[in-house]
Amino acid sequence: MLRRLRSSRLLRVGLAVVALGFLGYGLAANWSATAAALGRLSWGTVAGAVAAVLAGVGCMLVAWRAVLAGLGSPLPLRVAAKVMCLGQLGKYVPGSVWAFAAMMELARDHGSPPRRTFGATVIALVTSLGCALGLAAATLPFTSREVAGRAWYLLALVPLIVVCLHPRVLTFGLNLLLRIARREPLERVLPGRAMLTAGAWTLAGWLLYGVHVWLLLREMRPGGAALFAVAAGAYALAWATGLLTVIVPAGIGVREGAMVLVLAPVLDAPRALVIAVVSRLAFTLADLVWAGLGFALARGHAPVDGEAAYAAPQA
Repeated sequence: MLRRLRSSRLLRVGLAVVALGFLGYGLAANWSATAAALGRLSWGTVAGAVAAVLAGVGCMLVAWRAVLAGLGSPLPLRVAAKVMCLGQLGKYVPGSVWAFAAMMELARDHGSPPRRTFGATVIALVTSLGCALGLAAATLPFTSREVAGRAWYLLALVPLIVVCLHPRVLTFGLNLLLRIARREPLERVLPGRAMLTAGAWTLAGWLLYGVHVWLLLREMRPGGAALFAVAAGAYALAWATGLLTVIVPAGIGVREGAMVLVLAPVLDAPRALVIAVVSRLAFTLADLVWAGLGFALARGHAPVDGEAAYAAPQA
């Protein structure tokens, strides 16, 4: 599959069109529910939620770029935006490999070998999962003990993820996966500084994701800033649940159901569903905006000879 993507520009364009088609279908199929949900919120609140998500995705982009640079492939920010944000459209296509495949091939065009892009993406994903579950574990026991009790098996993953985020453990695990796939190992251990930088930016992104739910939640019921912990924990747990349900593209449906469940102590199901639906719309719009920005910003940055770039000896 990767070789075909590498050699065929038509196949790359076709994958992008398919991804946009699935994304558009998802919006159209749920538009009646989305329109009804939007009708219960002010446009200022919706705009603020979308802005928070856009900023959060930007933080995740900087985190992923820091990891990739730590593995030996520093990319200009605009190129990193193209690679990550265009590649992430692949998550809307059924199957769990399309986003990885697209990012690996887009990064190859700019001199990053697939093993590094794969490694950076896995590390960024595990870091994000760790931050999400850590945020849920820090908030839900104080805001929704019943939900925390039901999701104990997810929250119990936090210590394991913390151990796995040690750079040497990460590198060992990734090299084991690459060996099984009969690929070359990573050339270096991820520096601790790069891991800390990525973790800080990822946590900032998760706090911004919490802001977007909080903006929606505070319009549904009084509570002010005190509701932020509920909002942040609710979205973090809902996202983690959707991520771990790998058979559903981008966690569609699973994330919404989980969010309704987590918000149950503070909000009835119909209003919680409004928040879940608008949250999904905000992330879909953010994916489209960032993909467009990545494409536009990197247009003046010519691809390099990827094969020659990473075949050269590393300093």
